[in-house]
Amino acid sequence: MLGLPDSIHAFLFDLDGVLTQTAKVHDAAWKDMFDGFLRAEAARTGTPFVPFDAGADYDTYVDGRPRLDGTRGFLASRGITLPEGDPGDPRGTRTVYGLSNEKNDTVLRMIREQGVEPYAGSLDYVRKLQALDVPRAVVSSSANCRDVLHAAGYDGLFDVIVDGIVAHDENLPGKPAPDTFLAAARKLGCTPAEAVVFEDALAGVAAGRAGGFGYVVGVDRVGQADALREHGADTVVTDLADLLDPRHPHDPEDPS
Repeated sequence: MLGLPDSIHAFLFDLDGVLTQTAKVHDAAWKDMFDGFLRAEAARTGTPFVPFDAGADYDTYVDGRPRLDGTRGFLASRGITLPEGDPGDPRGTRTVYGLSNEKNDTVLRMIREQGVEPYAGSLDYVRKLQALDVPRAVVSSSANCRDVLHAAGYDGLFDVIVDGIVAHDENLPGKPAPDTFLAAARKLGCTPAEAVVFEDALAGVAAGRAGGFGYVVGVDRVGQADALREHGADTVVTDLADLLDPRHPHDPEDPS
């Protein structure tokens, strides 16, 4: 009925790109921040300006990862090392925290100006799960997760939220490490083998596979189905509504 093997009894969802249409906002915010920084670096060092690639660079270095890890990862790809700085560093500070805080400020401004839209198929799917009273969790690296869920109409639909704040408080490494997903499964009272992970990010799919979860659904919003499978997705859909289509293929050894 849910398009998944019968062995699955708990549901773990990424936020951006799976439940809400905020992945494109994050992409735009990363590009805005990094392009400003890279232009300044080019002027400072007398080297050519090479912009942040909103496709390849976003998917490879920042999508699905904690904000600080995304900043460090992309800078390392360009051979740039910055001091960590302090959590309170304002935008314009030439530190990892300064750049990361600037990106977050930009995301929050864009969300205020543009709002947050849910994916209709995802909202319907989660409501169906709520009606069936099956365990549900959101697992996101975002510290703004609860605000985004509220803005997108997901209030009260999840039993557990493991976000960037929880990860910091519990010292959980971010995706592609599986720790945040494993924490959500523990909080739901299930084993990884009993849970499914829904992810649109390559790092998130890799985390689901590394955690030994019973099923990993890759959600392809940007045409990277093959890459999602290569990183460990058991199946790939373009929308969660696809799982409710009786024609959708699932695990033939354990049909639902």
